[in-house]
Amino acid sequence: MYGAKKIMIRSMTGFGRAVVTENDRKFTVELKSVNHRYLDMSVRLPKKFAIYDSEVRNVVKEYAIRGKVEISVSYEDLSKSDTDLVYNEKLAEEYFNYGKMIAEKFSLRNDIAVSTIMRSPDVLTMTDSDSDEEELVEVLKKTVALACKQLVETRSAEGENLLKDFLEKLDFMQETVDNIAKRSPASIAEYRAKIEEKVRELLANTDIDNNRIAAEVTMYADKVCVDEELVRLKSHINTMRNELKKGGELGKRLDFVTQEMNRESNTILSKCSDIAISNYGIDLKTTIERLENRFRMLNN
Repeated sequence: MYGAKKIMIRSMTGFGRAVVTENDRKFTVELKSVNHRYLDMSVRLPKKFAIYDSEVRNVVKEYAIRGKVEISVSYEDLSKSDTDLVYNEKLAEEYFNYGKMIAEKFSLRNDIAVSTIMRSPDVLTMTDSDSDEEELVEVLKKTVALACKQLVETRSAEGENLLKDFLEKLDFMQETVDNIAKRSPASIAEYRAKIEEKVRELLANTDIDNNRIAAEVTMYADKVCVDEELVRLKSHINTMRNELKKGGELGKRLDFVTQEMNRESNTILSKCSDIAISNYGIDLKTTIERLENRFRMLNN
């Protein structure tokens, strides 16, 4: 197994490269990854190693959970001593016959030469005469693992920057919630005074008890109170901060918390007509959306 060391959080963007030479056999592996909702791999292997596509993918799966990952593998035989040149006579004959047919069909001069056929794909191929295939595959997997480790390192470095950015945004959200909490009592009082003034104007010529008017005004004023929403937002902010510091597979958990944050900020905006609180609510919404976009960059 080539398992990677667990870290706090990782970005999905990264690059890894490794070169391994053993027994005059050289493998070069390059990995590039970008954001993607799931783990989506594309593997480019030399023809002779194409059947080991699944082995390469399994190694990468030990290091990456999400992201679009491009894996490119190249192979060189440096020994030049134990290779055979294989001639595909049937394929050469087919190239020759098709060339002759095309010349006759279009009344062209048949200029097929030996060198033309020799250069045709797969007519002449180089093969290892006595190499240990299992040993080669292990070297291939080892090289992929080393490239993956470098990929993890670059993703981890970016993950540290993301974590710092997340915590800064949460601090800003906490400050915004505190500002709403400070403004809310005055906003409610102003709203209550406006309603009470309107009610008294409308009922100026009617005989209604002042206590009844006060009770009705209080009931409507309570509808703009956002104390419960603020309490839940503070709780969600603390939850998200703890989840980020805890690490692990964060995608689904953070997605759920941001949905709850969005719900509370939407409620605050729908309840309040106060300009200051509305502006704070817009700041909350904007920051939550930025968090959501950043979460899509996480590998965890």
